[in-house]
Amino acid sequence: MYDEDAIPLTPKGYQRLKEELERLTTAVRTDIAARIRDSMDHGEFSEENAELDEIKFEQSLNEERITELQEILANAHILTAADIPSRTVGIGSVVTLGVAKKKEETKVNVVSSAEADLDNDNVSDDSPLGRALMGRSKGDLVKVEAPAGTITYEIRRIGKIVR
Repeated sequence: MYDEDAIPLTPKGYQRLKEELERLTTAVRTDIAARIRDSMDHGEFSEENAELDEIKFEQSLNEERITELQEILANAHILTAADIPSRTVGIGSVVTLGVAKKKEETKVNVVSSAEADLDNDNVSDDSPLGRALMGRSKGDLVKVEAPAGTITYEIRRIGKIVR
């Protein structure tokens, strides 16, 4: 097991965050600096320069994200198969869910909030669905509050993201 202060990340999630950090510290920083220089070259440093304010705001957001990524990566624990439970849902589990009494199934990957990404079916352990799944077993029914109302899922299979 890993230190409770560590941020568990899948190998793929760790790599994705490292690549994002690299992009933000190189390409994005360079682009922002060039846009600020362009504003200076055109004498657009008046106090009412909305474009410059927008660039500076963007720069601030970029630097905040860089700091956040550096902290995540410095405290990361890259998950191995041994870290992921096999009989219950935990961070690093691939869970096949069915809506109770229906044949339709969907798979979700339970991950830490640092690598949550709904577009890739990566559900945070802190999300309503993630919290409902954590520690549960195959065959369990879990209820999740959704904007459309309560949804009951059946846990049909539990696997591991990392093999």
